[in-house]
Order: sequence, then C-alpha cells, then structure tokens
Amino acid sequence: MTRDYAKKKRPAAKKAAAKPQVPWWVWLFIGSMLGAFIMFLVYLAGVSPSQQALAPRQAAPAPQATAAEPEPVEQEKNDLPKPRFDFYKLLQESEVIVPATEPVETSQSATQEPAVEYLLQVGSFRNAEDADNLRAQLILLNLDARTEDVTIRNGERWHRVVVGPFDNQSRLAKARSTLVSNRYNALVLKRNPEG
Repeated sequence: MTRDYAKKKRPAAKKAAAKPQVPWWVWLFIGSMLGAFIMFLVYLAGVSPSQQALAPRQAAPAPQATAAEPEPVEQEKNDLPKPRFDFYKLLQESEVIVPATEPVETSQSATQEPAVEYLLQVGSFRNAEDADNLRAQLILLNLDARTEDVTIRNGERWHRVVVGPFDNQSRLAKARSTLVSNRYNALVLKRNPEG
C-alpha cells in the first residue's frame, strides 16, 4: 500500500527552551562591588609599610634632645631612625606634688538655700473622674500621685495630677524616668513647701 507523504502533517518545530536571564540590577550590584574591591586593592598597593611608619614622625615635631642623652649614630637598613622615648624623662621633670590637705567643710547654716520642693505634673483635667483614673494608673507604677483642685482665670476649675513632692533631684529624676519609660510626659514644678 502506498502512502501519500505530502499530506502528512509534519510535527511542529520544537521551541528552544527559554534561558533564565539575570535581572539588570544584579549585574549592576556585582559590577559595583567588583569596582569597589579593585579600588581597595589599588589603595592598599599605594600604601607601603615604610610610608605608614614615616607619616606619624613627619607630622609631630621632634622633641629637643637633652645633653645627657647620646644621639643614635646608626640607623636601620631601611633608613628609619630608631625610636626614642623621651616622654619618660619629660614626665619626671614635670612632676607636680599635690599637698595633702583635708577638704574644707562648709557649715550648712551659712550656705543653706531656702527650702524648695519639686513636683511632677503629669496631667490636668476639667473632669475629676479623668484625673482620678490617671492618678490610679500612676499609683500602680508605685509613684506617690495625688490630685489638686485649682481655680484659674474666670473661675474655671481644673484637676491636676501631680507626683511628689521630692526634696532632692535624684528622687525627682528616678520618678521622671519611670514616667518616661511608661510614656507619660511630665512637667517639673518648683514650689516652696509652705505654700
């Protein structure tokens, strides 16, 4: 039996498999890193050990030699002078003897400042309930909080939430750091203890 090969469908040409391409930014990154590495190598080639040793000596002025010291006659093979350590002798010459005196105590009555107390105002509210809520939160932080009722301009009544009083700066700083660590802003108030 004869076959008609002309009408036979030919298989479709196989498509070439797509090559995975590297993105452009990868090539840019690799090129810049390679350039930076080459520049680093060029820099290292330009800096020799002899230049590193001479650079500090050229920048600093040489101290004056004393008559008691003999000058070094020989130099090393690479024409570098031997190091001289004159600072030991300079330190002995500039030694200062501090007299042993006892510290002078000042009487507190002569330099006593007027008594001052410090407060930290954490908030001020028109509503007393809001002030009590904040005071309760501060008490849970182990702070000595209280509310003060204040009447200001035109007879308005405000409720301040204050922490304190503190008689020294260290306790004030400790309480303020506790407030800041718990995200409370505080205003430092300075008052006389009498009123």
